[in-house]
Amino acid sequence: MRTVVVTDPPRADVEDASTLGKYGVATVHEALGRVGYLGPELRPAWPGARVGGTAVTAVCWPGDNLMIHVAVEQCRPGDVLVVTTTSPSTDGLFGELFATSLAHRGVRGVVLGCGVRDVAELREMGFPAWSRAVSAQGTVKATPGAVNVPVVLGGQTVHPGDVVLGDDDGVAVVPRGDVPHALAAAAARVEKEAATRAAFERGELGLDRYGLRDRLAGLGIDYVTHDEYRRASDG
Repeated sequence: MRTVVVTDPPRADVEDASTLGKYGVATVHEALGRVGYLGPELRPAWPGARVGGTAVTAVCWPGDNLMIHVAVEQCRPGDVLVVTTTSPSTDGLFGELFATSLAHRGVRGVVLGCGVRDVAELREMGFPAWSRAVSAQGTVKATPGAVNVPVVLGGQTVHPGDVVLGDDDGVAVVPRGDVPHALAAAAARVEKEAATRAAFERGELGLDRYGLRDRLAGLGIDYVTHDEYRRASDG
């Protein structure tokens, strides 16, 4: 790994990132064809957090948060800091003091492929954070890494300037070049879901709404009475 700090990566439009954040992780992920989800391991430090922002990335060594300090300087209003480690780590690399510094710079949240601490303080501040673990384990500031290089979390590559979304369902990434398509697809999905919700409120069944009845027969699913089932089971 090259130890480097990239100071001027292109970013997606901040307002577009905000709009995608309002749509939410599940909606955007589904609208794009079920891509971009960073997996179930990344969970919010406190419930109800929601964010959409542009990625600033940092690569740290396990138990060492030096490069987060370096990355803070590169953050702008509307960013989301995305932190990975060179090998698996659950140490608490990020806490309330970092959040205070980032909040001052207009950063919207943090996504950590490691651990977070000071959860009560983050909740009180209203600073959104997603992580693999909650851990009080302390860290050092000793080993060089990288800032604003592509990183991998949950099997997904996050490039600096991509849009990062987070809510109670987890975290997703939208590549910068896919943002216009994501906005249109998410809006269309919201409209479609509103129509489906109204149909369900009227009593329509998903079996009919989604045309699933013929598929059931093709899958060999039979409808039988209780007596028929009991006789078949006894026989």
